[in-house]
Amino acid sequence: MSKEFDVVVIGGGPGGYVAAIRASQLGFNTACIDATSDKDGKASLGGTCLNVGCIPSKALLQSSENYFNAAHHFGDHGISTGTLKMDVSKMLARKQEIITKNTGGIAYLFKKNKVTSFHGVGAFKAKAGDAYLLEAKLADGTIEEITAKHVIIATGSSVRQLPGVTIDNHLVLDNEGALAIPSVPKRLGVIGAGVIGLEMGSVWKRLGSEVTVLEAMPAFLGAADEQVAREAKKFLTKETGLVINTGVKIGEIKAGKKDVTVHWTDTAGAEQVSVFDKLVVAIGRVPNTAGLNAEAVGLALTERGQIEVNDDCQSNLPNVWAIGDVVRGPMLAHKASDEGVAVAERIAGQHPHIDFNNIPWVIYTSPEIAWVGKTEEQLKAAGVEYKKGQFLFSANGRALALGEGKGFVKMLADKTTDRILGVHIVGPFASELIAEAVVAMEFNASSEDIARIVHAHPSLSEALHEAALACDKRGLHS
Repeated sequence: MSKEFDVVVIGGGPGGYVAAIRASQLGFNTACIDATSDKDGKASLGGTCLNVGCIPSKALLQSSENYFNAAHHFGDHGISTGTLKMDVSKMLARKQEIITKNTGGIAYLFKKNKVTSFHGVGAFKAKAGDAYLLEAKLADGTIEEITAKHVIIATGSSVRQLPGVTIDNHLVLDNEGALAIPSVPKRLGVIGAGVIGLEMGSVWKRLGSEVTVLEAMPAFLGAADEQVAREAKKFLTKETGLVINTGVKIGEIKAGKKDVTVHWTDTAGAEQVSVFDKLVVAIGRVPNTAGLNAEAVGLALTERGQIEVNDDCQSNLPNVWAIGDVVRGPMLAHKASDEGVAVAERIAGQHPHIDFNNIPWVIYTSPEIAWVGKTEEQLKAAGVEYKKGQFLFSANGRALALGEGKGFVKMLADKTTDRILGVHIVGPFASELIAEAVVAMEFNASSEDIARIVHAHPSLSEALHEAALACDKRGLHS
C-alpha cells in the first residue's frame, strides 16, 4: 500500500522546503522527498543553497573578509594585530557549524508543521486516477511508494559540466569543492566570472591565493548595469587583486598529479598557458530533471531540460507544479522560495502574485553588487525615456566611518511619470540596501516618494535617498 498525501514536494531546497511548510500551514497533508545528505550520510535539508551554496559561501566570505581587513585595514583604526595566522581548518569547521544549524532548523520546522520527510530520490511512477503514484528510493536502500493529489517539483539545479573536463573536487573543483579547499592554494584558476566564480575567487584571494578568472563572455557581468559592472571590475582587480580575463576561449585542460594546466586564447587571439594548483569550474548550472521519470506521466520539458510551466508555475499536467531552478526565470534561491509559497497558496485556491521584474540580484563580493529592475542599457534599447540619479558612497558619512566609501547608488525613473524603473548599487551592504528599492518598486513608487521619506542619519540608506533626490537634480550632498 502506498502512503497518501495531498501535496508531495520533490526537492528540499529553498523552494521545496518552503513550499512544503506553507502547504502544511494551509491544512494539506504534506510530504517532502529530498536526497541531500551530510558527510555522514544523514538527511540534510536545504538543498544546494544551505549545504554547498548560498549559506556556506557567505560564511567563507565573512571569514576571509575579516582576515583581509585585519591584514590591511585594522591599522587605519589604530588596531595592531601583530603576526596574523589563518587556520583554514577552523574556518571550514565554522562553516560546517553554520550549515548544520541551518539544516537542523529546517528539520525542526518540518516537525513543527507536521511535514513528513523522506530521505531519498523522488520520481514519477504512473498516474493514479486524479492523483500521481510516486516512487522514493530511500537512502537506506528501500523503496517507498507514495500517492499525491498535487506534486510540486523543486529539484533545483546542478553544476554545468565543461566538456572533456572531469571534476574530481581534488584538483578540478565545482562549487562544493571550492568551499572545502583544505589549505590556501598558491595559484587558483576560476573558469567563469559569474556569482560563484567571483565569490569563491574573492575568498581565496583574500587569504593569499593568486587568482586568475577566465570568462568566455566578452563583457564582465553582462546581466548587470554596465556602469556598475565597470565599477565592480575596477575594485575587484585593483583592490581585491583578482586577475579577470574576459572574452577568452578555453582549450585543453589537463590535470596532473599536483596541478592543472589550462590552455586558453585571449581576446587578441594569442594562445596562453596557465598552471594552477586548483581549478574551479563555475560556468553556470543546469536543471535537475533527468531523474524525475517525466516520460512515465507525460510531463513536458523544454529543450534546455526545464519543466514547461505557465505564469502560475503549472505544468502541462493537472495538479503538477514546478518551481525554482527547474523552470523559467533566474536561478535564485529567493525566487524559488516565493514561487513555492505562491504554488502552495494556489493549490488552496488563493491568488498570490509574483512580479519577476522586482526580484533582486546580489553578488556578495567586496564591495557588494545588487540591483533590481531595468538597467540603463535595457531602457535605451526599449526606447524608454528616463532620468537618472546617482550618489557616491564616498560622500556618505556612515560609509566613511565604516571604511567602505567605494561605489555608488544609481536610481532610474521614468522621465514622464517618475516611477522607479531600476536601482543599481555597488558598495557596502548593497544586499541589504536593495530591499528598500524592491519594496518601492513593488508599490509603484516614484523617485519623489523615496526623496520625501526621512532616512536615518548617519546611515548607508541615505545614499539611496540622495540618488532619488538627484533624479530631479536636487541632491543635497553631491
